[in-house]
Amino acid sequence: MRFEKHIFICTNQKAEGKACCGETRGMELVEKFREVLADKGLKGKVRAQRSGCLDACSKGPALVIYPEGTYYGGVTPLDVERIVEEHIIGNRIVSDLELIY
Repeated sequence: MRFEKHIFICTNQKAEGKACCGETRGMELVEKFREVLADKGLKGKVRAQRSGCLDACSKGPALVIYPEGTYYGGVTPLDVERIVEEHIIGNRIVSDLELIY
């Protein structure tokens, strides 16, 4: 496998007035994840990238981490360090941000 984990962050942009993660908020998270992953020496092992809609519009900003397929919602830049520490490094789900379907 190319990466140990892969983080897809929604940057989809919908028409004004419709709930969505939005490119602005999503890209802020993409950049923050990349920064934190690099700081922790995980660049090349874990990839964070933008994605299209994850069908969690009303719960955004949303992201999914593979290979587990764990969805997170309502994520802010302040949550990124904790997600990296707990989920990416510690392999524990951040339950207060997890989206259950």
